[in-house]
Amino acid sequence: MVIVQELINSLVILVNGVFTVLSWLLIIRIVLSWFGVNPYTTYNELLGALYQITDVLLKPFKRLPLTLGVLDLTPMVAFIALRFLQRMVVMGLYSLGGLLH
Repeated sequence: MVIVQELINSLVILVNGVFTVLSWLLIIRIVLSWFGVNPYTTYNELLGALYQITDVLLKPFKRLPLTLGVLDLTPMVAFIALRFLQRMVVMGLYSLGGLLH
């Protein structure tokens, strides 16, 4: 049982780390958008990769009417949803570990 508990703890750390990296990438994209950085006009492989990864996170929310005038709230809603999903998954893994204990 100790091995399974340690495996779940390692999985929690891994999943939490992936969600944290995704959150930071989304924050970086939000900040870059304030400065008018566009990966389609400025060719940069790192910037292109950032937009490809974060587009996957933003795409489901692009269909929703999340604009207030010129302000697009899609990245903020995606960030909140990502953090909520992170908490749910991590708490679910912790409770699974508690059940196996």
